[in-house]
Amino acid sequence: MTGSDAVLTERRERVLVITINRPDQRNAVNAAVAQGIAAALDELDGEEALSIGVITGAGKGFCSGMDLKAFVAGESPYAGQRGFAGITQQASAKPLIAAIEGFAVAGGLEVALACDLIVASRGARLGIPEVKRSLVAAAGGLLRLPRVLPRNVAMELALTGEPIEAERAHQLGLINRLAEPGQALATALELATTIAQNGPLALAASKRILRESVDWPDSEFFERQGEISRPVMQSEDAREGATAFAEKRPPVWKGR
Repeated sequence: MTGSDAVLTERRERVLVITINRPDQRNAVNAAVAQGIAAALDELDGEEALSIGVITGAGKGFCSGMDLKAFVAGESPYAGQRGFAGITQQASAKPLIAAIEGFAVAGGLEVALACDLIVASRGARLGIPEVKRSLVAAAGGLLRLPRVLPRNVAMELALTGEPIEAERAHQLGLINRLAEPGQALATALELATTIAQNGPLALAASKRILRESVDWPDSEFFERQGEISRPVMQSEDAREGATAFAEKRPPVWKGR
């Protein structure tokens, strides 16, 4: 593994594993975590050999949100344009999976929501308890929860501050896959490996279209989609994908 003490990175073929490494502090986000995640996402986006990232937490939980002691001491849990935890305002262009053990609460859930897919272990607890401290879940929770949950459920989470367990979150569509306790990362890596077999340009373009098209008018959808998809359809990888299919062999992606 490489990276700072607070955030570790490890390459597993086309997958970059990003680990928040402050288990004794419940993986709370301080300046080092924010900068470390931002740097890891820069690495993911900048390397043609990488197709997807998996974010997880060391120890018994994913992330408990902002490190309040560090914040009071003057540390900033923000990293430039990427925002809180180096991810919530601008994630990577490539797909991301959150692998949650134990808990993902407050800013920790907002980090997970900034990812594209979520894997969580059974019994894990997810929530935005900020209102219990007269705070607001201002790192994307109030934006993204109503997009992936029924609005009234998102409202209940925001107003009560009470968490839900992974099993119910899975039933409601917030979580993509459930794992047995201790197996969230392994399950996320299985999913990431499946995704990484696909064309990297197509993955990034598909993610961008899904993310950006939320507020596109129907009358503009195909034009805007074409601006993003056309370069992919004309790429070397597109020709390689078709050729590999015809020759009945695995494709060799070049990212161009």
